[in-house]
Amino acid sequence: MRLCATISGIMTEQYIGRFAPSPTGLLHAGSLVAALASFIDAKAHNGLWLIRIEDVDTTRCKTEFSQGILSVLDELQMKSDEPIIFQSERQDRYTEVLNQLIASHRVYGCSCSRHSIEEANRQSGAPLHRYPGNCRGGTAKPIRSWRFLTDSNPISFVDRWCGPYSQNVEEAVGDFVLKRSDGLFAYQLAVIVDDHDSGITDIVRGADLIDNTPRQIAVYRALGWKEPRYMHIPLVLNDRHEKLSKQGGARPLSSDLLLELQHAWMHLGFPAINAKNFEDFYGKAVVMWRNRFVSSTFQKQVHKYPS
Repeated sequence: MRLCATISGIMTEQYIGRFAPSPTGLLHAGSLVAALASFIDAKAHNGLWLIRIEDVDTTRCKTEFSQGILSVLDELQMKSDEPIIFQSERQDRYTEVLNQLIASHRVYGCSCSRHSIEEANRQSGAPLHRYPGNCRGGTAKPIRSWRFLTDSNPISFVDRWCGPYSQNVEEAVGDFVLKRSDGLFAYQLAVIVDDHDSGITDIVRGADLIDNTPRQIAVYRALGWKEPRYMHIPLVLNDRHEKLSKQGGARPLSSDLLLELQHAWMHLGFPAINAKNFEDFYGKAVVMWRNRFVSSTFQKQVHKYPS
């Protein structure tokens, strides 16, 4: 617990949220919705809002996209309350945590290739993506990746937008990768380590990641770390009703960023805001968000949106 606030005489953690884009392209309408929702949720709780660049996958991420994303966020006056973190600079920390999990027998080495996994699942009639556990008992072959050992206990949580959610991770995906065969750390490890080290209490992100959450909670619990609260917001879809993404041809934001904010806000189910500038927009948005998503107990303690 890094920071505290007093609510009705009870000491509680101060809210710390974040926006963590992957620099595989420039900011677009879908990522702006995630940025806006996480930013407003943090401000509605009088919390901190951090920016992290998720560039752990060096095969897909580019420095120019990182710079472009940060430039647009700066224009939007969405400022990180602490120094910006780059995952590409945190490899030693990921190694440290992975070794901790290996030492506690929660992670094991796997020699399976994607082809061998799919072939084994074809023969058994299992879903092609599910890991069948071939290397759980050890392997004499060279280790290609490192997998987290799951179990049959369902992992459940209450999402602040979607409500109760539960998944048997072992049944749904099997033992999942924390370090890939190409030597890169997987998202499922890097995101947990970063959120824990930054003291993140609340994660607001797209609904496409809700089925990743039980895997991440499993790793939190294996490490003995406190898991954050989650809110998975509706996705922006393209004309084919697919998630709008950089890989799917999503266009960068237009130069009228106040209008882009308006569209993102309305996508979240709120009425249009008549605002003359960014500060005016955010101030009104915070009040509306607070009325919908923040508890009445907390509302009595918060103050107006800080300029």
